Amino acid sequence: MVFDVVTLFPEMFSGPLSVSILKRAIDAGIITVRLTNIRDYAADKHRIVDDTPFGGGAGMVLKPEPVSRAVEAVRRSHGGNAGPVVLLCPRGERFSQTIARELAREQHVVLICGHYEGMDERVSEHLAAREISLGDFVLTGGELPAMVLIDAVSRLVPGVLGEASAPAFDSFASGLLEHPHYTKPRQFRGMAVPEVLLSGHHARINRWRREESLIRTLVRRPELVEPEEVDANDRDFMKKLAAHLGRLLSTPRQGPGS
Repeated sequence: MVFDVVTLFPEMFSGPLSVSILKRAIDAGIITVRLTNIRDYAADKHRIVDDTPFGGGAGMVLKPEPVSRAVEAVRRSHGGNAGPVVLLCPRGERFSQTIARELAREQHVVLICGHYEGMDERVSEHLAAREISLGDFVLTGGELPAMVLIDAVSRLVPGVLGEASAPAFDSFASGLLEHPHYTKPRQFRGMAVPEVLLSGHHARINRWRREESLIRTLVRRPELVEPEEVDANDRDFMKKLAAHLGRLLSTPRQGPGS
């Protein structure tokens, strides 16, 4: 899979791409990240890529010409068959595991990193097939969101992770948050590993993990629990959990000296 990143600051990517899983995937040729500097496509000798906004206002706006030329050069390098062009910006759809899976099915993705006050609207109208945001906050540019997207999408590309089934157990992969994990030692500062994980009974372990995922999701992100994603066992567990919580809430608390 190829990621083409169109950015004003290609040097920002050297750190994340030179360590850990992404580095191994790049070295193995499973993914390729190519960086295109928008300034290389400015028309003047000073390589100016921004200007003041029409109508007034604070900040500078990225001009459409150099961004368009940069993206068109990327497309030509792929014989005109480049994949979807994604603009990273605060107003885009919120990035999710679902979007990561969609992009992982592509062979090529072009990422445009906005900067300064924003980007000329005609870039979005003319070039971008999709706008994506990390969330309801504003960063200084699209470089950090692009790195996050590359990381999240890459780990879904076959061969990037050592264990092929690993992504299937991540948080959000099944619509739920991931269950707790434990490793040695069995006892740590008075806290013990749950006995079920030491039982060797795989069916019980799998059921425990599923129930822990349900509990975590119901408590922390209840909106993620979709009715069509839960089975009969899940529904039975949630009924028992609700009944238990109901009993706890209806039991009068004993005050001091009672």
